[in-house]
Amino acid sequence: QVQLAEAGGGLVQAGDSLRLSCAVSGGTFSRYNIGWFRQALGKEREFVAVINWSGGITNYAGSVRGRFTISRDNVQNPVYLQMSSLKPEDTAVYYCAADLSFSPSYRAEAYKYWGQGTQVTVSS
Repeated sequence: QVQLAEAGGGLVQAGDSLRLSCAVSGGTFSRYNIGWFRQALGKEREFVAVINWSGGITNYAGSVRGRFTISRDNVQNPVYLQMSSLKPEDTAVYYCAADLSFSPSYRAEAYKYWGQGTQVTVSS
């Protein structure tokens, strides 16, 4: 059984940085594309970033491109989401998810395994 665990959320001020981590257990970590999604209160879950199994392909939502960086080390495990210049609109529960597809996806429906989420709150 593949399990994912996010960590690193918290309360920060606008302009601050935060690093989230996603640890994968119960499977072969280096085989999975890993995506980050977020869901703000009262809103639908949305794509944030994705990194493919090798780390050679990344993609970002337009709202975070240039501020967030996704990375992985297939020896170390986990996957990181470095978030900089945080804004109040980044406030959400952040989820990581794992997918075995050939190409990394921005669609939540493509991901089979999900973590429980970690809360990120950015105050103005």
